[in-house]
Amino acid sequence: MQQILVIDDDLVMQMILKNTLQAQKYEVIVAKNGKEGISLAKQYQPALIICDWMMPDIDGLEVCHQIKLDDNLSSTIFILLTSKGAVEDKVKALDNGADDFLSKPIDKTELIASVRAGLRIYQLNKDLQSQKQLLEAELAEAGEYIRALLPLTLEGVVNITAEFIPSSQLGGDCYDFYWLDPDHLAIYLIDTSGHGVGSALLSISILNLLRSQSFGKEKFYEPSTIMIELNRAFQMSQHNGRYFTMWYGVYERSQRKLIYANAGHPQGILISGTPENPQIQELPSLDMPIGFFPDVDYTSSELSIATDSKLYICSDGIFEVMQENDKIWGMPKFFNYLVEKFSLSAEITTNSVLQKIQSETPNAKFGDDVSLLQIHFP
Repeated sequence: MQQILVIDDDLVMQMILKNTLQAQKYEVIVAKNGKEGISLAKQYQPALIICDWMMPDIDGLEVCHQIKLDDNLSSTIFILLTSKGAVEDKVKALDNGADDFLSKPIDKTELIASVRAGLRIYQLNKDLQSQKQLLEAELAEAGEYIRALLPLTLEGVVNITAEFIPSSQLGGDCYDFYWLDPDHLAIYLIDTSGHGVGSALLSISILNLLRSQSFGKEKFYEPSTIMIELNRAFQMSQHNGRYFTMWYGVYERSQRKLIYANAGHPQGILISGTPENPQIQELPSLDMPIGFFPDVDYTSSELSIATDSKLYICSDGIFEVMQENDKIWGMPKFFNYLVEKFSLSAEITTNSVLQKIQSETPNAKFGDDVSLLQIHFP
């Protein structure tokens, strides 16, 4: 049975409201002032509150304000009893969270109708909240499923550590790294457009296709060729308007050479040298995202890898976090942070980078998936 809380300092009004509502089979709780009303509201969490506006100490407007500030009570329907009829008074009440008004003297028919309407709205809000929680749980489960598909480390002649944090909305990040043969290491990171299950399913499809090497193993040694094949297979016109960015690289250990292609993805950053004399090389995007047009001629770029170099590849979620000042953290700050830590001889780990980013955003939550790869070439 849904509970209704009546807050009124007038004993007669308490009895009228209580008897009328109990006659309609509602469970009624009564408070004789605003302070007691707030306490009982927190204790019982009623579906609906009927509160007199004019009361000593704490008036109905302040009661309403405090109730609506409480996360556990914010969806409670709040009806103000008032003899005030001016428009500005009603506007003030609405601004403080009131859902409805009843004018004194109370008309019992109007009271019952307002309560029924309020309880219908409360139930609808409750149902919507339940569906929202169910959806969030399913998205979180999907995010954990994707996380389980992705590798975390690679150790040996090349050391890789990775971090993946799915957003609350579930984005479309995925990545992988593995040896094509004892001399060639493939590394890639993908970020599909949009959020939600559709983006996640697309990223998993791409991941499975690449892992199957169905294009032919020889093509995986040439990043630009992989981009061309993926672009043919995943045109946005055939995938609900979705496209994706991608960084794909192949490291040849015997030659200490990296060949990479970048289809609209955030640029990588390669750091080498010493803390006193750091060498910074940015690996910019070379071509447009995959899926825009069918006949894009993707290109590869080649660079030598110095001893003890570190390469950082990430998705845009890592630097598009919103700070407390409502400004985006940004790629330059991300790069500057990496260089500064290197210059101070401080150990840089993927976990420490994520902790830094989480400290820059309120509630340490991300609006997009966050993926980060740190590749160490000893």
